[in-house]
Amino acid sequence: MEERIHPRALAVLVGTAAFTVAMAGLHSVGGILGPAFLALVLVITMYPLRVWLAQHKVPAPLASLILLVSVYALLVLVSLALVISIGRLATLVPTYSDEINAYIIDGTAWLADQGVGNEQVQAITGAFDVGSLVGAATNVLQGILGVVSDLFFIATLLLFLAFDAAPTMKIIGSLQDRKPDFVLALSKFSIGVRQYMAVSAGFGFIVAVLDVGALVIMGIPGAFVWGVLSFVTNFIPNIGFVIGVVPPAVIALLEGGPGTMLVVILVYTVINFVVQSVIQPRIIGDQVGLSASLTFLSLVFWASLIGPLGALLAVPLSLLLKALLVDSDPDSRWVLPLISGKPEEVEP
Repeated sequence: MEERIHPRALAVLVGTAAFTVAMAGLHSVGGILGPAFLALVLVITMYPLRVWLAQHKVPAPLASLILLVSVYALLVLVSLALVISIGRLATLVPTYSDEINAYIIDGTAWLADQGVGNEQVQAITGAFDVGSLVGAATNVLQGILGVVSDLFFIATLLLFLAFDAAPTMKIIGSLQDRKPDFVLALSKFSIGVRQYMAVSAGFGFIVAVLDVGALVIMGIPGAFVWGVLSFVTNFIPNIGFVIGVVPPAVIALLEGGPGTMLVVILVYTVINFVVQSVIQPRIIGDQVGLSASLTFLSLVFWASLIGPLGALLAVPLSLLLKALLVDSDPDSRWVLPLISGKPEEVEP
């Protein structure tokens, strides 16, 4: 007899295939999707300002213009801080040429003692010079700056989003009677994005100030650079601390030796790891309904799908996916406790 596939199994297979095709499509347009979603997140984050202006009888066109200028100012400030940091770092590293050469000589001697051939030693040491170190160090910040490098596209899209935000909200509100679950899901998404951005920015500012203060006390050059890096990497879930600690630790090694480097790593561990990897994920999880494990998986998933912007926007992207696939479908809401990592509360 011919075996038939169970309808539910067939539905799962079709859904999985459709999801795979959709993700492949998103990967192919990641260069557009990332900046576009960043612009959307910025407008959603600043939209309460427009609501406040409307409540105070500010004309709609002027309120939209103020919203646009506010988002532009935020984007320019972050970009300017990153540009200054890159320039400061590029001029800082070459001043340690003597220390770098000394470490290269010590490393060469150690490799020779371990029996590594002279040609291999020369090949390894030849790859290390001040220029390559500057390039490697600045690539850290340049990679982050690349997130907002396509400023013309983002600025143009922000122009349309800022003036379309209010009409779009009215259109979504008009669907309340026909599609209440969909409207509620979008509302939860926008609230979750604002809560995530507020918590990440708040903790990022605290961590940056503490890092800069600690580095200044220890006499580590470029404290402002590393503070900016700490603030930006705070938006990268779980592994942001690891990215932020490497450059100041290297500068500490060149400035004061291994002991100073260990002190910097210890201070960063106490400040950044406790805040970014222990306290902040719990608060964000409570606010947006994503477990710590799912947050980390979303980081890996979205970063591999659309690149560096996927790492920065992993949580908002996951919130959008959750809104469209789970929150908007009453039959799928049984998944919510698995997503949040908390048992469903049952009203007495």
